[in-house]
Amino acid sequence: VVSTQSTGSSGINAEYGKQWYQRRVRGADDEVVKLWDLRKLKNFKTITLEDKYTVKSLTFDNSGHYLAVAGPDVRVYQISKQCDLIQTWKAHTQDATSVKFGPNVDYLASVSNDRTLKFYSSSSSA
Repeated sequence: VVSTQSTGSSGINAEYGKQWYQRRVRGADDEVVKLWDLRKLKNFKTITLEDKYTVKSLTFDNSGHYLAVAGPDVRVYQISKQCDLIQTWKAHTQDATSVKFGPNVDYLASVSNDRTLKFYSSSSSA
């Protein structure tokens, strides 16, 4: 499994896994994103978002090193010990509802309730 995404009544999940490496991320209406190491069944990082930030979609890139989050804006985090926010885009007029990385993190695509599809290159800015 490279990347899967599901939604449920208690939140949004995305998974990245290889035989030797598995991560799971969970976003919910409580302004947090939690990253889990599935080998150890341990939450290794919690990203606290702004007040009233509702996560609509989460996805890992194919390497598992980047995490995209869709909501009132579109964000990309580099997954490391710090989980650094490396890019934010505010291109939609309504909440982004889904995000997906292109091959090799060359681009990111998002869709929104404003009925638009946006593409972002790894070198573009907000």
